[in-house]
Amino acid sequence: MKRLTVDEAVKALKNGELVIVPTETVYGLAADGLNEQAIKNLYEVKGRPAGKPIMMQVSDLQMVRKIVKTIPSAAEKIIDKFWPGPVSLVLSKKASVSSILSAGGSTIGVRMPNHQLTLEIIRKVGQPLAVPSANISGQKSPRNAEQAAESLKGLPIAGIVDGGDCQFGIESTIVDCTGDEPKILRKGAIGEDQIMAILKMPVSQADQAQH
Repeated sequence: MKRLTVDEAVKALKNGELVIVPTETVYGLAADGLNEQAIKNLYEVKGRPAGKPIMMQVSDLQMVRKIVKTIPSAAEKIIDKFWPGPVSLVLSKKASVSSILSAGGSTIGVRMPNHQLTLEIIRKVGQPLAVPSANISGQKSPRNAEQAAESLKGLPIAGIVDGGDCQFGIESTIVDCTGDEPKILRKGAIGEDQIMAILKMPVSQADQAQH
């Protein structure tokens, strides 16, 4: 599979193509998150069931506000402490976000990855990216470029950005912040105890805890 530079990856994504990108958790298969045809292609290439939503990745809070209605205080605490990093937040989505990405639901998962190459790609694309793991649905998530390329070999993908081995090698922790109380939907790279400790703090203390 072709190795891409950051600028080549940006050009491909803007053209509606799919690109494999590195993150600190696992390698992801990225598409322009506001391009509905690219999102459909993403589902098809992965063999992902239509009823399974796809997370979005952002490079800054402005992009989060572009796709969600509000950022509750619990989400702000997590963002202050753990972003960029391996925690995904489930938030109420704006109508402009494709219902394909949310599997027809009213929420969307969003994360700011802690990998400089992918953050640069997102910034240069200028849009949030839809980024599930870079594998056929149901298979093991890839921890390096070689595994990702092998998993999706022969499929219509523009190429891969090689960012070395993933720091964690497991998926992000997912926290649903849409209800009265935050709920951990998937255990991942950040422990439940770490998240709950931050959520119990007042916002000012949670803010200080990151310094």
